[in-house]
Amino acid sequence: MKSLLGTHDLLFVTLDTLRYDVAADLLAAGRTPNLAKVLPGGAWERRHTPASFTYAAHHAFFGGFLPTPVTPGPHERPFAARFAGSTSVGADTWVFDAPDVVTGLRDEGYHTVCLGGVGFFAMTSPQGCVLPDLFDEAHWMPEFGVTSPGCFEAQIATLAMVLPPVGALFTFVNVAAMHQPNRHYLPGAAEDSMASHGAALEYVDRHLPELLRLVTSRGRPCHVILCSDHGTAYGEEGHTGHRLAHEVVWTVPYAEFTLEAGAW
Repeated sequence: MKSLLGTHDLLFVTLDTLRYDVAADLLAAGRTPNLAKVLPGGAWERRHTPASFTYAAHHAFFGGFLPTPVTPGPHERPFAARFAGSTSVGADTWVFDAPDVVTGLRDEGYHTVCLGGVGFFAMTSPQGCVLPDLFDEAHWMPEFGVTSPGCFEAQIATLAMVLPPVGALFTFVNVAAMHQPNRHYLPGAAEDSMASHGAALEYVDRHLPELLRLVTSRGRPCHVILCSDHGTAYGEEGHTGHRLAHEVVWTVPYAEFTLEAGAW
């Protein structure tokens, strides 16, 4: 990450609530072809999230603690807040002197843009403002939220309107489609299920090229971090939802790659 700072734009996308097993199964079945084009080696990396629900996970992410590889560590982090005793800072870790990466990037001359999805980014309550308030500009409307079948399209349309023509840019997008309720992505479904969760990911995959086209349209290469913040349970051992300690919640898909300017 340190070697890219300043020369590359940055895009961080959290596919909120996306389970690793569902993401991997759909990819293997050829049902997410646009993700297959960009994932390194054509595969998701299996990682463990630092938290079991959106608010806590994103505080950790912005503090420099992205999902951790499942293999024994320590593992070098892409970016980290400076503090004594860290064992996961390596030669290419960008170390920032700020409480969070958004502020750190602003200090390096990046314009920071947030396109929130789930309620913790809604800016309709004091708590819903905490994460968006880190950014130079933040956008949210009900059309971005968990009940909107066109949530990802609405976020992309807004980004197209606010995208600055020049300058270093950090874009953050929290995609709400996979979060409950997601039954509206599966015609005829009366309840949420792993099948409707997967259908929501297929919806996101269909519109992913437009997001990537936008972030590579300004004449600058773009480094992308794409991951889930946590998974969710659909009846495993009697559990439903998340904010609980279960393998399907802690295990998430992760990918990191660089796109050249105009690549899409």
